[in-house]
Amino acid sequence: MAKRLRVLPAGLDCLLVELGDLETAMSLFDCLLAAPLHGVMEMVPAARTVMVRFDPLVTDRTRIVEELARIDLSVHNARKGELYEIPVAYDGEDLDDVAKLLGWTVEEVIRRHTAATFTVAFTGFAPGFAYMTCDDPGFDVPRRNSPRTHVPAGSVAIAGQFGGIYPSDSPGGWQILGRTPVKMWDTARDKPALLAPGDRVQFRNMAEGARAPVFAARKQEARALSPTQGLRVTRCDRPALYQDRGRPGRADQGVAESGALDRHSLAEANLCVGNPRDAAALEIVFGGFSLRTDRPVTLAVTGAPCPLTIHTHDGGMVAAPFAKPFALDAGDELSLGIPPEGARSYLALRGGFVVEPVLGSAATDTLAKVGPALVQTGDVLVPADRPACAVDPCRPQPLPLPRAGEMVTLDIALGPRTDWFTDQGIETLLSQEWLVTAESSRVGMRLSGNETLERRDHAELPSEGTPNGAIQVPHSGQPVLFLADHPVTGGYPVIGVVARHHLDLAGQMPIGARIRFNPIAGFDPQEIEQRNPAR
Repeated sequence: MAKRLRVLPAGLDCLLVELGDLETAMSLFDCLLAAPLHGVMEMVPAARTVMVRFDPLVTDRTRIVEELARIDLSVHNARKGELYEIPVAYDGEDLDDVAKLLGWTVEEVIRRHTAATFTVAFTGFAPGFAYMTCDDPGFDVPRRNSPRTHVPAGSVAIAGQFGGIYPSDSPGGWQILGRTPVKMWDTARDKPALLAPGDRVQFRNMAEGARAPVFAARKQEARALSPTQGLRVTRCDRPALYQDRGRPGRADQGVAESGALDRHSLAEANLCVGNPRDAAALEIVFGGFSLRTDRPVTLAVTGAPCPLTIHTHDGGMVAAPFAKPFALDAGDELSLGIPPEGARSYLALRGGFVVEPVLGSAATDTLAKVGPALVQTGDVLVPADRPACAVDPCRPQPLPLPRAGEMVTLDIALGPRTDWFTDQGIETLLSQEWLVTAESSRVGMRLSGNETLERRDHAELPSEGTPNGAIQVPHSGQPVLFLADHPVTGGYPVIGVVARHHLDLAGQMPIGARIRFNPIAGFDPQEIEQRNPAR
């Protein structure tokens, strides 16, 4: 029998393949894992879709669509895993609302939730977040109209026909029933994610005596004491972060790419001091940062142009050059003031920093809580003294960055869910200025406009992959522009995706700046008929 696949654009280097159901989506994902398509860099399975990110220098959308049409989706792999009992304290903020939505009592919600068996279909959103189907069809509730900005780790929740447990503190729009003390993600374990596709979960009520199971952690080597020698942070108005180019290729595990929001500035800082362009540097937001060194070092600061002041060990004070290498002597202190434009500055140290990589990267993912700890006042940054090339004081002059109140145009490609919005909604997206609000972070920029985006389709969207730069629209109609630490899956429609060549610019937008979206690629979905090849 023929199967129809719908292929939707999701940016200039990404496709969303829409299938009829979860089983077929998992079959396609298994086929693509077994026989990867040339040029495909990353895949994200979800409820009815598989997101495919490709290298446009190696392949293109037409070639991928042709290859998808030849895949045999008639074979379904049965996945079998472990059975876990998870204790829950049923005191969630949405428990009463869920009971009203379902027409049940709170007691019946708890009874049926603990009687059901949940099976992990796929993972995503964040590391350790498992999307679980339920054998009780009665559990089917919409997401919240507007997602919370903070959902505590361990929150047990439902949305649509899925159940899940938040592995870390994060934003989220699911209905919270309760909380569990069991860690869903723990890098101290041999298998950091507790749950994998095929595993089954039964929830147990802690009020009835259920206790948390103990899962063995990997034996850890003794950690060294906090360093006392190096570059001591003497002021840090907001935590600074180690960032490099991130950890691509792990989205199917719920791990976002993360990395520096302004990759060009990261590379420029490193090249100034002779480091490899992808070496870890400090990402500092809105300045307000100082450090004192106990040895001679060479530094460079790029990105948002902070005023740079050196307080010398003998009591003097001199300005340091921006976007150029400069030296500090033992006892000198460097201070970064407030930048008049942009948001994020990058401080590179010649020879690099001593920082332990996690999953192959020194990037700190603020949503997933993966990577090195936040850098704060009193911390000591230890020079790695790795081999370096010659410093380069002749780097190109940096371009101006956005200021609060200024309007900036960002190129976007429409899709994958543009058809969920009315013509008026699309016109509003493209014609209206959007204000960058204070509720913005490395996860995403919350935008505010005078007119909300009008939807044509008000159905509940099953969770699906979201690329970096996705413009997601919750029920409020006010969009969120996803940045590097975004969840890898989401349940609100994405109306467009910022072009990759403008992601650095988006990462430098300060609070109060204004955005206009410029469409450079229209919404052009394709339907293909996939037939089982002859056997």
